[in-house]
Amino acid sequence: MVVRCMSGIEFGLDTFGGVTRDAEGRPVHHAQVIRDLVEDGVTADQLGLDFFGVGEHHRPDFAVSSPEMVLAAIAARTRRLRLGSTVTVLSSDDPVRVFERFATLDAVSDGRAEIVAGRGSFTESFPLFGYDLNDYEVLFEEKLGLLAGLLKEEPVTWSGSTRAALTDQRVYPETARGLRAWVGVGGSPESVVRTARYGFGLFLAIIGGPAARFAPYIDLFERAQDEFDTGRQPIAVHSPGLVAETDEQARALVHGGWQAMRRRMVTERGWPPPAAGDFEREIESGSLYVGSPETVARKIAGTLRTLRVNRFDLKYDQPVQHAEQLRSIELYGSRVVPLVRDMLA
Repeated sequence: MVVRCMSGIEFGLDTFGGVTRDAEGRPVHHAQVIRDLVEDGVTADQLGLDFFGVGEHHRPDFAVSSPEMVLAAIAARTRRLRLGSTVTVLSSDDPVRVFERFATLDAVSDGRAEIVAGRGSFTESFPLFGYDLNDYEVLFEEKLGLLAGLLKEEPVTWSGSTRAALTDQRVYPETARGLRAWVGVGGSPESVVRTARYGFGLFLAIIGGPAARFAPYIDLFERAQDEFDTGRQPIAVHSPGLVAETDEQARALVHGGWQAMRRRMVTERGWPPPAAGDFEREIESGSLYVGSPETVARKIAGTLRTLRVNRFDLKYDQPVQHAEQLRSIELYGSRVVPLVRDMLA
């Protein structure tokens, strides 16, 4: 089973639309960041990568609040690259509108759209759109169930506490071949089981610690699919990183932004403050894929030997200059991915 998974592995790129820096270290305007993202997607397609994901945020350090708009612009200039959200914050959105937007993107892209639904990395969208954080769990549970029904593209009857009921309701436009849909999961067993119950693919966000600690979640996902008889759905892994010509160059580019992010998470999420050696440990044995093409390829290959997954996505956006991000994309597609395929052959 592992050999079959390795032989058909997909490789993608994810971005949250993080604001880049200019040559003087100043934040680049959101509008330019979005235009640069479109160029990133075009480059990924030219390199033969399989997937390009754009995340949704509603805060100043990220430029993208409407991933589907950015993905539609990329779709118009690409031919084979699959395009999806990483993630769509379903809890503060309407599942009907989510389906309609992605069905439209699917038509524009000739069947290349994917939905990655999740609760999001941050919570700014809840007050922005009038939702109570006390309803955090029920919002996602109900809306995910409705989205699962809509994806069947049959008349939907649904009722709940978070939106108006539907009775034999059809939603348009229809897709030509259906939409591939995933749930973004950060490591909660309950989330893994729920993803299996509704028949979604599992999109694991591994943003801290070694990949091996997620192996039990993949086992759980497979057992839950068998129990619910939902069929085997794909599994993807998403982790942050950056590729440069040398290990030293890559570490120097990423270190400052990583430290700033960790300090921000101390305030926003109650994470422990970064300790001496944390950055190096995350690169050596944790979730950071930072280094030369050879270093990053060895680490990705190790992850794919450890976890039974169908796709590996590198979250490439770091608070660096766009030219450095673009070079990372080029190295990932032209050198890292071929090296990984050779290592796994």
